[in-house]
Amino acid sequence: MSKVCSIFSQLLQLFPRGEFETAVGKHQAERHARGFSCWGQFIAMLFCQLGRAHSLNEITQGLAASEGKLKHLGVPAAPKRSTLAYANQHRPWQLYQTVFTQLLGRCQQLAAEGKRKFRFKNKLVSLDATVIDLCLELYDWAHFRRTKGAIKLHLLLDHDGYLPSFAHITEGKVHEIRVARQMRFAPGTIVVFDRGYTDYDWFATLERQGVFWVTRLKDNAEYVVVEQRPVSQRLIRTDQIISLFAHAQAGKELFFRRIVVFDEVNQREVVLLTNHRQFAASTIADIYRERWQIELFFKALKQSCKIKTFVGTSPNAVKTQVWTALIAMLLLRYLQLKARFGWALANLLALLRQQLFVHRDLWIWLNEPFQPPPPPAFEQLPLSWN
Repeated sequence: MSKVCSIFSQLLQLFPRGEFETAVGKHQAERHARGFSCWGQFIAMLFCQLGRAHSLNEITQGLAASEGKLKHLGVPAAPKRSTLAYANQHRPWQLYQTVFTQLLGRCQQLAAEGKRKFRFKNKLVSLDATVIDLCLELYDWAHFRRTKGAIKLHLLLDHDGYLPSFAHITEGKVHEIRVARQMRFAPGTIVVFDRGYTDYDWFATLERQGVFWVTRLKDNAEYVVVEQRPVSQRLIRTDQIISLFAHAQAGKELFFRRIVVFDEVNQREVVLLTNHRQFAASTIADIYRERWQIELFFKALKQSCKIKTFVGTSPNAVKTQVWTALIAMLLLRYLQLKARFGWALANLLALLRQQLFVHRDLWIWLNEPFQPPPPPAFEQLPLSWN
């Protein structure tokens, strides 16, 4: 007989119960629990993400169909639909934010052992936000437009391992820069973002904090060229130090670096703006090109996880589902970093979904997914002639 538990159970072992119960106590999440634990809720919502369940019924019935295998997950039975709905509506979503942070720490330790794309030692992160559309009639709290509801997921992607290192969920109408102004970065960090974050006062604040940034310059920006720097690379058209004219008139003279790069793929010029003066212009261009990784992360999140439609309509239920989706993405990245096999994220999730309740060694399967499992070892019983 197989001596390993199911793959789903082995995945849950990456969330130590001691740490999880500490988070439950911190947020007082099990007040009035009435027999249904937060661990059971977490298993159900993680199954929603990994099993691609589309409704509360699919979650509860999918777990109930494997009820004989649920005890090794740490729950006695599958929850009732109403029980899970009540838990998602009332138990604090902050619990899953804490669980996300706990798993992130383990992922960052693993990512630190891998190779880095750039030679510089600065921490490189990308900042962006994505809109998740909602039906305004069902989600009347998620204000976005007059006839449309939405929430906005603000995300910071760490390029060491391409891990989501910070997330914040707001109503759809909240502008990205409002969240960005509240964020703090360690000195020496390089932050990459698009033109939607243009705020020259915030740029100056980051520079005073010792934080570097790279973005695109708006087409209507007014500036004065202060210094023309030499250009040696073929695709670099211009490298200048500029002073933003509007702020110079207001007594806040800001000097930034303007770089014009030719994009061979799209056959156009891209105008970059940064406060980093030491790196070569081609390195700055490569750094901004890396910003595309956060767009790929958003695409993978929406395609791979259950985040376009929700199994609850309250703000707490929606945030709980988004945070469990981010936990699922971190879990997949952890498996990618651990595996010797070159997994694409979509393929990993698709095959993992088929294997969730299969009893075989997760780590052997992760490295050799297309090898059949070893045959079960049966004990030879002694023959009896009675």
